[in-house]
Parts: sequence; structure tokens; C-alpha cells
Amino acid sequence: MKSISWIVNGVLAVAVIVLFVLHFNGSSAPAKSSIATNGCANVAYFEIDSIQNNYEFFKEVKSALQVKDMENTKQLTSLKNEYIAKYQELQKNGQYLSQAEVASRQQDLVKAEKNYTSKEQQLSQELQEESFKRLQEVKKKIEVYLAQYNKNKQFAYIFSSNPDLMYYKDTAYDITSDIIKGLNSEYKPKK
Repeated sequence: MKSISWIVNGVLAVAVIVLFVLHFNGSSAPAKSSIATNGCANVAYFEIDSIQNNYEFFKEVKSALQVKDMENTKQLTSLKNEYIAKYQELQKNGQYLSQAEVASRQQDLVKAEKNYTSKEQQLSQELQEESFKRLQEVKKKIEVYLAQYNKNKQFAYIFSSNPDLMYYKDTAYDITSDIIKGLNSEYKPKK
């Protein structure tokens, strides 16, 4: 008798669980999204070059990176000029120097050349790292803005237009001007 009771209670429990799941899944099933139109997802795009040319934060980042690049060039030019001066001085006066002095100055030239090469590599790597970091900041700001922008627009995808990857685009779905206006309105320049 007890075993039949357990079986009946088990079957009833399973039935209640199934009804419970069916009831709540049925009422909470998402309505058909407004994203799908005729079975297609709404897609928008923006022109990345327009963002680069008109987004004030990007222009600030680009300018800062150009300044850093110019500073690096100045440092390297200074080192190169030192090397050239030492080389020319050795060429000019080498005949008047002892072999030990010539050897010493040649070692100085080798050190200067190595110093230049290592400084060039260091500055190049630092600039690459800084560029990557700053461009990631720009990308993150664009992503955050697009997530906010898309709350009401209901696009399934928003792409940046790259001429090498995009073969056709309908300008009706170009949201570039909206994005530029929105990004620039959120941008607070550093003073």
C-alpha cells in the first residue's frame, strides 16, 4: 500500500511540475521582437572614417599620439645627430689620433649606435602600447554609446563600414550622424 502511495505521489508531483513549467513558460514567452521584419534582422551601420574625423574625443586622442610621436622623433633626431657629429669628428681628426684613441672613439660610435637602436625600439613600443590603449578607450566609448543608442532603436546589429568588407549598403540605415552627435554631446574635453 505504501509503495502505491509513493508512486501516485510521484506521478502527481511530476504532473504539478510539468503544469507549473508549462503555465509559466507560456505566459512569459517573449513576444515576437520588433527586430525581425519579414524574417530579417534590422541592421544599421556607421562610417568609421566619419567618426574618426568628427568625434572630438578621437581627434584629441589622435592629436596626443601625434604629439608623442613628434617628441619621440625629436629624441631620436638628437641621438642621431650626436652619432653623426662623433662620426664626422672621427673622420676629420682620426688621422691625428693614436690607434688607442681611434679604437676608443669607434667603441663610442658603436655604443651610440646601439643606444639609438634600443631607444628607437623602446619609443616605438611605448607609442604602440599607448596607441592601442587610447584607441581601446575610443572603441569602448563608442560601444557604450551604441548600447545606449540602441535601447530604443532595436537594431540586431550595428556595424562600422569598412570598404574592404562591405559590398553594398543602403544609406537609409546609416546612423553615422546620430552617433557623432551623441558621442560629441557626451564628450567632456579635458581642460
